Amino acid sequence: MRAVEIHWRDLRTGLADLWDGAEVEISGWVAPIEVTERCDYFLLIEHPTCCIGCLPSNPTACVEVFATEPIAPPARSVRLAGRWRRLVADPAGWRYQLREARLAGADPSVSVSRREILSASALAALAACGPQTGIADGAGNPQHDAAARQLVGGALTIDLHSHAGRILRTTAPLEPVAAPMRDGGMAVLCLAMVADSPATRLMPDRRIRAVREPEPGELYAWSRTAFARLLKLAEEQQLHVIADMAALRAVPARGPSIIVAAEGADFLDRSIERVNEAYAIYRLRHLQLTHYRVNDLGDIQTEAPVHGGLTDFGAEVIRTCNRLGIVVDTAHGTYELVKRAAAVTTKPLVLSHTAVTRSPGPQSRQISPDHARVIAGTGGVIGVWPPSSIFPDLKAYVEGFARMADVVGVDHVGFGSDMLGLTVPSVFDSYRDLPLLAQGLLDHGFTPEETGKILGGNYARVFAATLT
Repeated sequence: MRAVEIHWRDLRTGLADLWDGAEVEISGWVAPIEVTERCDYFLLIEHPTCCIGCLPSNPTACVEVFATEPIAPPARSVRLAGRWRRLVADPAGWRYQLREARLAGADPSVSVSRREILSASALAALAACGPQTGIADGAGNPQHDAAARQLVGGALTIDLHSHAGRILRTTAPLEPVAAPMRDGGMAVLCLAMVADSPATRLMPDRRIRAVREPEPGELYAWSRTAFARLLKLAEEQQLHVIADMAALRAVPARGPSIIVAAEGADFLDRSIERVNEAYAIYRLRHLQLTHYRVNDLGDIQTEAPVHGGLTDFGAEVIRTCNRLGIVVDTAHGTYELVKRAAAVTTKPLVLSHTAVTRSPGPQSRQISPDHARVIAGTGGVIGVWPPSSIFPDLKAYVEGFARMADVVGVDHVGFGSDMLGLTVPSVFDSYRDLPLLAQGLLDHGFTPEETGKILGGNYARVFAATLT
């Protein structure tokens, strides 16, 4: 049976509703959700855009696509075939999906204009925007470049927050992690599984939100799968798992290593015993309390407050982490949560990935100077992250480190890449470019000692204080 051809006007008029369950073909532009060479989950849109921040918010202007095999996003319109689904009251707000999608060829009806080519090129350039932009450009200070490489080679470099290896996509093949780390001099990753994934979705307004209440025990079961995938990556790529100070001290001799982390403590299901279990079984040593759903531990920056900050259970989790030797990460938590966490903890706190701004907007993941100072007041570290929506190039990213240092002092600044976890392109998307970041910090005026603290020394201090 021949596939039905669907046009974008059919989505706007509602005619596309008639083809629910049918085999269809539709033409459009591939808009990846993640910065990746190949993707099996993406949006199909009518016209090209410059970045994910410019995607249409109208659900009739884009289609949620699930492909049978990962495809490389082409720089022109494509025709896709697949099973059409009309959604009713979808919790994420989507109207249409294309399932079992596969390439049916380039769109023969589209005449690609010069404007569209330039727009598509801008998307590709933004997605591939690396740290070279705005920093070296072939004209860096040779002395600083050599110093940067020497520094990275000799310092204990630590990324406070990473999803490297594509550990978040449980159906996708694991990707190389150890090789890029070796090439760039990246010593340690706080490699994080995500605890609330089954209950959250990317919304048409490009925000990640909780869309349903998980079943009892569902997120606990999910965490076992997610931790297992993380440890499988470590085993396959011979990444050493750091569970004590002896292992941290052995990193220079042993090579690329990880600290097992969890982004969100949703898997606990109000059971404090599961903190002990994750510590013993999965060697969890870094726990972020909240993520994209208001959980039993406290409120988050991207939703309206429910608990007034940290809950009593959240405080109990912090005390347990302090006792066991697990770094407590307050990323995604509200200012009120952080203030109570600081009053409860006996160990330094971490806020692994954010940026400082004078006046954070509603639902912003950035933090105010006062928010940052609360973390620093515990002796902790704030990791500066690299989304292009905040820092358009590496030079701006380096300035973000400087702003944070101006607010809290260089002893409380760290590096949190959120590698393969951002929903916009990153200006630091490969560990091979770590020497360029080091050079940028040196060129900005940080001393080699200060640069070493930012790129890992400060977190190593917090880790040691937490484990003793």
